[in-house]
Amino acid sequence: MDAELLELQRQLEAAQSARSSVRLSERNVVELVRKLQERGIIDFDLLHTVSGKEYITSDHLKHEIKMEIKKRGRASLVDLSDTLGVDLYHVERQSQKVVSDDPTLMLINGEIMSQSYWDTVTEEINEKLQERSQIALAEIAAQLHIGSELVISILEPRLGTIVKGRLEGGQLYTPAYVSRITAMVRGAARGITVPTNLPSVWNSLQQQLHEMHGASGVSVEGSFFQSIFNGLLKEGAVLGSVRAGGQWTPAVFAHAQKESVDAFFSQNSYIGYDVLQKLAIPQPKQFLEARYPDGIALDAVFVHTSVVDMLDTAVGDAIENGHWIDSLSVLPSYISGPDATKILSICPSLQKAIKSSKAVVFGESCVFSNMFIKGIFDRLEKDMDSFGIRLSVGQGRPVNTNLGSEHKTGSGQHSDTKDLGGNGTSSTGASSDRGSKKKRGKGTGSTKGGSLEKDDDNEESIPVKGKKSHRKNKDAGASGDIKHGGKKTSEKMIEENANIFPDELIEEKVLAVAPELEELGGSDDSNAPLKLLSSHLRPMLVDSWAKKRNTMLSGNAERRRRLLDNLQKQIDEAVLEIQLYEKALDVFEEDPTTSGILHKHLLRSMGTPIVDKVLITLDKDNKLKNGMEVEDSEDHVQLSTADRSSLAKDLPSALSLKAQALIEALEGKRFDSFMDALRDILEESGLTFKKLDKRLERTMLHSYRKVCCLLSELHNRVHRTGLNRLVPCNQSQNRFPNFSQIIP
Repeated sequence: MDAELLELQRQLEAAQSARSSVRLSERNVVELVRKLQERGIIDFDLLHTVSGKEYITSDHLKHEIKMEIKKRGRASLVDLSDTLGVDLYHVERQSQKVVSDDPTLMLINGEIMSQSYWDTVTEEINEKLQERSQIALAEIAAQLHIGSELVISILEPRLGTIVKGRLEGGQLYTPAYVSRITAMVRGAARGITVPTNLPSVWNSLQQQLHEMHGASGVSVEGSFFQSIFNGLLKEGAVLGSVRAGGQWTPAVFAHAQKESVDAFFSQNSYIGYDVLQKLAIPQPKQFLEARYPDGIALDAVFVHTSVVDMLDTAVGDAIENGHWIDSLSVLPSYISGPDATKILSICPSLQKAIKSSKAVVFGESCVFSNMFIKGIFDRLEKDMDSFGIRLSVGQGRPVNTNLGSEHKTGSGQHSDTKDLGGNGTSSTGASSDRGSKKKRGKGTGSTKGGSLEKDDDNEESIPVKGKKSHRKNKDAGASGDIKHGGKKTSEKMIEENANIFPDELIEEKVLAVAPELEELGGSDDSNAPLKLLSSHLRPMLVDSWAKKRNTMLSGNAERRRRLLDNLQKQIDEAVLEIQLYEKALDVFEEDPTTSGILHKHLLRSMGTPIVDKVLITLDKDNKLKNGMEVEDSEDHVQLSTADRSSLAKDLPSALSLKAQALIEALEGKRFDSFMDALRDILEESGLTFKKLDKRLERTMLHSYRKVCCLLSELHNRVHRTGLNRLVPCNQSQNRFPNFSQIIP
């Protein structure tokens, strides 16, 4: 077997070494290779060159690529395709396989680069760096025709080994230069004693380097300075703190800040936030709360607990002794009103006093004990008459005569009128609406939510005997109306009664009894302590005044009954008499001259006393109804026309109109018009107008005949005895008509 193999090898070698007598063309070779591939004899890929005259295997192409890379260190795929004479497509495929098989190679942007190439490049970069102290990455990237990112990725793993330098901000620096810059940054940071913006420091260092080296000097970025500074800060080479935005606060400055704050706070027991802001402390409130956990943070100032204790002691003494205190006078002048309010809110003695109703806080800082307030109220209550409170005419609403018209409540007109009933006192006419049948009996309100209305109703429901029940029924009906509507009007009445004590007047009275409070006034601020004290006293004064008024009204009820009963009796007698005279006037209707004289005579002699009596009585009733004091007097007072008009205007609205109409009729020429006006006012006031019937007329005529007979007999006796010379009866007789002509 072995001999046969040896023979075959010998024959093959002889065949190969023998010179062929037949030459193959290129076409025959191509066909022969294709036949071998078809038959599977050649079972691997064959690549042909660009010229097509040579075949090459993939392994050989890979080998050629590796040899070129080893020789150059960096080879472009396009250059390899030209050098090897193989299509670029095949070169790219085989290059990817070569790079994937060898981790020391990389394929970037159509170029294959080896680690040895980068080692050589970085050595060259290091040589340049040592010569120039600084190289920009952009310059290296431009020289190598690669990107800056690739340069960084190549240089970073070789820094400190091949490349002796520091990469910062796109620049390469030598260690010596870095040390120099570090020294500059360290010196600048340590030389700063106040908060400083670091970018401005870096700008100064850059300018200094430029002045030292000129235009050819190394350019240093601000980020490089910042990086070195951060390293120094981390190492503890510089002491301080950096806030956002590059604000550097040296430790020496922070120490001085704390010492200043501690000194001020320990000396004064308070410190304002603006003081800390001047010391460049950005968040003063949080700073103080962290440094003094026991302190109290207010709106504009931070105080020690001793300030609260001091104020609490002063407030407690004022409350116990029945005085008042302005906390601003105790607290440091730096503390404002809102902060004083907060301090008061945490004073234990004040909170306890407020809960037990022993003290009240007015405004932002003033504390008043209730004993002090009660003392002022008692003195004002004793001097209640000095407030000048009266009830407005026609409305029954209280007004204050010490104020101008803009402060008066109600629409009635105020006037000081003389009591024409004979007492000679000065008072203000005022009353509730008692005139109309629908409105009569409605009283004014009080601060007690309707109690005063009820009292007025009871007072107006005056029982009258006989025909006076008409007035009683009207009063009772009005009282019922008030009971149903009291809730609706109570709030309005309370407001009206409250306005009789305006704050300005109360302030004046308070200052009169407590002059030391003057320092709390003089301000237009509605929250001024004196104004708030006046507002606090006003409902107390209104309540006291209402109680006194109700007491007076209840005492005047019986007097009103007697007054109106007496008026009704006098009116009944006078009305019957003047009705009889009115009928007698019919006899003289044909004689206009005599009739006019008689009309005027009756108006003057009979109408005037009746009108005066009615007006005076209604005025007294109106005053008694509204709690005003009048004197009982039966003396007749002759009124003038001005007096009658004044009394009429002081009556309630509906009754006032009737009274003015009665006065106009009295000044007129017709007695029948006067009778109509008298009837209207009596009906409006609730009194009865008694009509003359036949029976009463006969009785009265019989009485007048007897009187006439007696007068005639007396007249004749006088003539017979000659006494007529002493008594001129004929003159008086001639002045008046003969009764025999009037009375049938």
